[in-house]
Amino acid sequence: MSQSSASPAKETSTGTASGARPGADATTRDPIITIQGVSKRFRRKDQVITAIQDVDVDVERGEFVCIVGPSGCGKSTLLNMSAGLMEPSRGRLLFAGRTLSGPNVDVGYITQKDNLMPWHTVAGNIGMALSIRKMDKRQARARVAEMIEMVGLTGFEKSYPGELSGGMRKRVTLARTLAYDPPVLLADEPFGALDAQLKLVMQAEIQRIWAETRKTILFVTHDISEAVALGDRVIVMSSRPGRIKVDRRIDIPRPRDVFKIRHQQEFGDLAEELWDVLAADMHSGEDM
Repeated sequence: MSQSSASPAKETSTGTASGARPGADATTRDPIITIQGVSKRFRRKDQVITAIQDVDVDVERGEFVCIVGPSGCGKSTLLNMSAGLMEPSRGRLLFAGRTLSGPNVDVGYITQKDNLMPWHTVAGNIGMALSIRKMDKRQARARVAEMIEMVGLTGFEKSYPGELSGGMRKRVTLARTLAYDPPVLLADEPFGALDAQLKLVMQAEIQRIWAETRKTILFVTHDISEAVALGDRVIVMSSRPGRIKVDRRIDIPRPRDVFKIRHQQEFGDLAEELWDVLAADMHSGEDM
């Protein structure tokens, strides 16, 4: 795995400083997201703030990669650049080998807020992206029905967002994002506002969907336990300006039971290891 040029080589589960998957030769790697020496600066009034600095990361196709770090370390900035919503101040960000310029239509972006249209039903909200892409109406209806079944909302097709629980609204958001079949999902604290029980339910849901679709997922969270439970890798960032401190492979076997995994010794050891790295850089601030 790549690392910040300002950081030491990051440890993998094998104890090496390699970016390849276990058993993979470097020449056979096929990253879908490549972040090379990226820094991002913002100007606020009379000062320049460096959100991230000298970040190098590869995300392989089909990987579930979680990013954690202190508030203000640039986690959301990395997602926004991966979505093509902003450009690096320095360095390059490539998607499928091509330098990004403008919005990236090959990613789905899930934010903490569900942003559902209150005047549309569940089916209407899920079908919005298909309508924008001018999909044939018959195909769109079939795709919406498929997504509703996938996220467990059968029977709620005609319900409006105001009639749904928080967890169900998150399922609609996930289905809406999956409907147009983007190869990559970007998720920015998608379950952060849910209570503890609903959060576990949605963690299990996104893990199941990832196992079925094998989409690439880049998932930002403040929750170390969530990152270890879900990720193939967990990237821990430093305080601002955000740099990569650790890029840790999570070798807990899959499938993982998110309701019971916290009782496993291996999970506890990894969570404690990553928390110690994160805690050294905790500070107050707002995300960028």
